Amino acid sequence: MPAPERIPSRSLTDPESLTLLTEGTLTVLGQVGGASNAVLHCTVAYDGEERTCAYKPVAGEQPLWDFPDGTLAQREVAAYEISRATGWDLVPPTVLRDGPYGQGMVQLWIDGPGDGEDAPELLALVEGEEPGDGWKAVGFADVGEGRTALLVHADDPRLRRLAVLDAVINNGDRKGGHLLPAAGGRLFGIDHGVTFNADDKLRTLLWGWAGEPLTEEALAVLGRLAAELAPGAALATRMAELITPAELEALRERVDGLLKSAAHPKPSGQWPPIPWPPV
Repeated sequence: MPAPERIPSRSLTDPESLTLLTEGTLTVLGQVGGASNAVLHCTVAYDGEERTCAYKPVAGEQPLWDFPDGTLAQREVAAYEISRATGWDLVPPTVLRDGPYGQGMVQLWIDGPGDGEDAPELLALVEGEEPGDGWKAVGFADVGEGRTALLVHADDPRLRRLAVLDAVINNGDRKGGHLLPAAGGRLFGIDHGVTFNADDKLRTLLWGWAGEPLTEEALAVLGRLAAELAPGAALATRMAELITPAELEALRERVDGLLKSAAHPKPSGQWPPIPWPPV
């Protein structure tokens, strides 16, 4: 979209952005290829403002054996609500609404870094057995011809916050392609349809901090989140509209568990810890 047509720079989470997504007119531009569920690239226009967005209609969701049918869009919105409650705003503004192909998730489209900004390197494959300064090891990967390389991710505070968020929402699919660097040094995570399962489903490329103590910042955020998820609190009431009672209780238990352990979780061994494909 030409720069003059874009919304002036401002917070992505203010009420005007959510109003734009909820009330604006959706126009489908095309389909995003390579996704397992239908993802439509759209514009959304309201009161003279226009932005690009992603629209995932419930009708385009593929059934999954371990999630109730037709609930992935709601889980995307639930992930946004939790992200917003942390204050980290790691998930782009996301709403549930009707669109050209029925009810679905609508999320603001995130552009890459601006002019003069370099996209940060967040994931890499390196030779040897140590990650090197500024990197955290995930594990060894088969790179063909009988060779392996060490998969690493950046030792970046933005990624570390996202690792905490993923543990809270029980993200079953944190791939490299779901990490979106944006202008101004922002980092967003997208594609949160397979989240909030009552069973442990955490699969991620961000295992580099596994077992390490949580930061004081993370513990403070988790403490506030626990209070906001208490029965009768506004966030708990909102989450009850989006996920099942069992999943809401499991969410509370995950937050409490992180507070008690004060450490990043380790792979459980009961579920493949790395998503496939990893990109």
